[in-house]
Amino acid sequence: MADVVAGFGVSHSPHAPEAVRKAGAGHPLVPLYARVSEAVEAAKPDVLIVFDCDHFSTFFLDNWPIFAIGVADRIAGPNDGTVMPRYELQGHAALATHIHRHCVRCGFDPALLQDFEIDHSILVPVHFIPPTQAIPIVPIFINGFVPPLPSSQRCRALGQAVRAAVESFPEPLRVGVMASGQFSLEIGGPKVAPGRRQGVPDPDWGVHVTELLRAGEYDALVAEATFARLRKAGNIGGELLNWIALLGAIGERKPSWIESQRAEGDGFAVWA
Repeated sequence: MADVVAGFGVSHSPHAPEAVRKAGAGHPLVPLYARVSEAVEAAKPDVLIVFDCDHFSTFFLDNWPIFAIGVADRIAGPNDGTVMPRYELQGHAALATHIHRHCVRCGFDPALLQDFEIDHSILVPVHFIPPTQAIPIVPIFINGFVPPLPSSQRCRALGQAVRAAVESFPEPLRVGVMASGQFSLEIGGPKVAPGRRQGVPDPDWGVHVTELLRAGEYDALVAEATFARLRKAGNIGGELLNWIALLGAIGERKPSWIESQRAEGDGFAVWA
């Protein structure tokens, strides 16, 4: 039987690899990713499930699933022009297939994705967390951008179904679960300041989310994360749904470490 052994929450700005390359070890992201990297190393997962929102790179409006599961033994990217190295990662098609079938039996209808590449939202964390570069991944995509979004309750239930699928997998795997996404961010929309391409329209929401996570107040977070509230946090605010799916997968445990960047509208966390 497989088991969920740890959870990780991260940010994924496509500008981060080049910004850190130029700034060096003094960049504020470096110690945050380093803390998560240490936790991944300590947990020693055999597989990493990643809850993610695609940024119109793997999918587009002519084919935009609410949920999708990547089933492949090799996964490459980035496919969106992000300035960073190209990575060729291992997938875990057997576990991904098992999760897909289990979720369908639980009443979900996730798309099954076999011929695909991934964008910066998975590969930026992989870039900054070296242990993940050698760990097979199972990407699970959640629509956090194009209305109608799935509800926060539905995303938490998806995470719970994924956990049940892991626990029913016949091989003895140690499984880590990662959520990749922002709490507050607007790109190219009306909440961006004049002359800017992006901004954080609701930094207080990011702080509030962090405090609810720190306290283990997951029911309250799910209840507050309505479509209207996520949209107030920016047109990228729906990426919080990835974190909520993670909560379903890891259960009721509180994070062993969590920190947010108010000005960036994001957070980093470990559930050990």
